Amino acid sequence: MTDKLNLTTDSSMTGRIDKELAHHLTDISRSQLQKWIEDGNVTVNGATVKPKYKLTVGDEVVVEPEKPQKIDLEPEDIPLDIVYEDDDVIVVNKPQGMVVHPAPGHPNHTLVNALLYHSPLSTINGEFRPGIVHRIDKDTSGLLMVAKNDRAHRSLAAQLKAKTNQREYVALVHGVIKEERGTIDAPLGRSKKDRKKQAVVEDGRHAVTHFKVLERFAHYTLVSCKLETGRTHQIRVHMKYVGHPLAGDPLYGPRKTLPGNGQYLHARLLGFKHPRTGEQMTFTSELPDYFQKMIDHLEKTDRPS
Repeated sequence: MTDKLNLTTDSSMTGRIDKELAHHLTDISRSQLQKWIEDGNVTVNGATVKPKYKLTVGDEVVVEPEKPQKIDLEPEDIPLDIVYEDDDVIVVNKPQGMVVHPAPGHPNHTLVNALLYHSPLSTINGEFRPGIVHRIDKDTSGLLMVAKNDRAHRSLAAQLKAKTNQREYVALVHGVIKEERGTIDAPLGRSKKDRKKQAVVEDGRHAVTHFKVLERFAHYTLVSCKLETGRTHQIRVHMKYVGHPLAGDPLYGPRKTLPGNGQYLHARLLGFKHPRTGEQMTFTSELPDYFQKMIDHLEKTDRPS
């Protein structure tokens, strides 16, 4: 939808405005409509409303969609830490602070810009996410698999869907976890209170994280987390849900936390079957310097009593 919409409600449109508009505008997601409503792009009888506003017969509704930000995707000569590469796949070690693909607010200087300069990529994920099979957050470091052609992309994506690939992260969390290991099985979806956040919600998507304690400090715990599913912010939200938010996390962590440039989370291990040969491939990445230095610091200053 790109044009302004004017409509007058009748007896078939008397529910919540976000729900009714989602039925009327089938090409727009309900979450996107909620954002438009909250941002004032939707008015009822000339006034802004909340997403839960209940329509009545005769309401004059005006929807003015946001104008998309123009993004010109250009290859950029940005150094890459390539762990493995052949004609089908690239395994790259992404640094903390790098956005994976262009989006509003981050139109360039992304991993995709750097990859396009280096190599042709698959086209399945569209213009702004070529080659990208899975993502990690901007301030999360570590291993990503990238598809160089569509055949490889379909194979890697199928492995993610079937949960046959391996993804293991190292995280530094607040508090001391008493258990040696555990499983967090809690559905995730967009937060009802803050649209920028994910949360554990009853009607969310199935999400499972397995964790194991690697080292305990007086006030923090170092854990490994294996993903059974790959939801947005999964480890960050799941660990907060069990009372152990990630250290340094600006979105889900406490205000008083360890200094740094974001959450202490590193994608340490990545495994998959090669899309052409079927060979099982496993890659590992050492903790980046900033992460290892913080562990060294805690071992000296935050020893358990």
